[in-house]
Amino acid sequence: MSSSTPDSAPGIDLSRARLGILGGSGLYAMEGLEDVQELTIDTPYGAPSDSLRLGRIGDLEVVFLARHGRHHSHTPTEVPYRANLWALRSLGVRWILSLSAVGSLQEQCRPLDMVVPDQFIDRTHQRPLTLFGEGLVAHVTFGDPFCPALSRLLADVGESLMPAGRQLHRGGTYLCMEGPAFSTRAESELYRSWGCSVIGMTNHTEARLAREAEIAYATLAMVTDYDCWHQEHASVTVEMVIANLHANADLAKQIVRVAAERVAAQRPTSSAHHALRHALMTPKDQVPAATRRKVDLFTAPYWGPCG
Repeated sequence: MSSSTPDSAPGIDLSRARLGILGGSGLYAMEGLEDVQELTIDTPYGAPSDSLRLGRIGDLEVVFLARHGRHHSHTPTEVPYRANLWALRSLGVRWILSLSAVGSLQEQCRPLDMVVPDQFIDRTHQRPLTLFGEGLVAHVTFGDPFCPALSRLLADVGESLMPAGRQLHRGGTYLCMEGPAFSTRAESELYRSWGCSVIGMTNHTEARLAREAEIAYATLAMVTDYDCWHQEHASVTVEMVIANLHANADLAKQIVRVAAERVAAQRPTSSAHHALRHALMTPKDQVPAATRRKVDLFTAPYWGPCG
């Protein structure tokens, strides 16, 4: 099987790239942005979760989006992931920091700890998982689903800012479930037996689409509870999750602010920035015109803009 894309990847000017921040449960706004504009964007995949807030943190332009909407109106399944990623890429986003509430599946990952995971297991079953199709086949590599450079930067910052008694864990597997209900105890024990570290409902879908959109992706997973496996702790409740979300929110925003400053200084490169280099399998002259227009944002660097 051979790719229809050229052997050399196009150059990317990261000096003008923006940072995307995806806020999860309990994080519906990003204080501290300067020169903020609210943007409503139409995409080929429908409307994003909410308007996007474009602003600045220091020298870096930042785009914030609340993945569930600012009033938490989208279930994990209903989040318009493809529209969100198209909108972010259309605004020049080439790095994403995802902030997400998770349950812990391991004793050492305590409530109010944070995790920067490096792997996924996907247990969702109702979501579109590609930006392509409709006459265009693309196979991106996803063995390492998080950008190592961006994850390392995020973990370094988080570790330096964690208060006494709380810990940031580097690496671990994020089990992505469909939701919106929490796990049964049997499911929770199964995921523990697989060696998973945390469980959430959104990030695998985002990360997979971000890879197709050639955006480097890293997650700051904020532990709210021990899921339901831990017999010595109360079963997870919405009240418990919300209380710990609020406790984590201020620290998460502080971590993101410092991480944004480091992204601005380092402008880290990522293999994700060339993920489509050998992934577009269908010859461009065989792709339907409507599909070419739909994905031109992603394919133009390789195929040129469609007419």
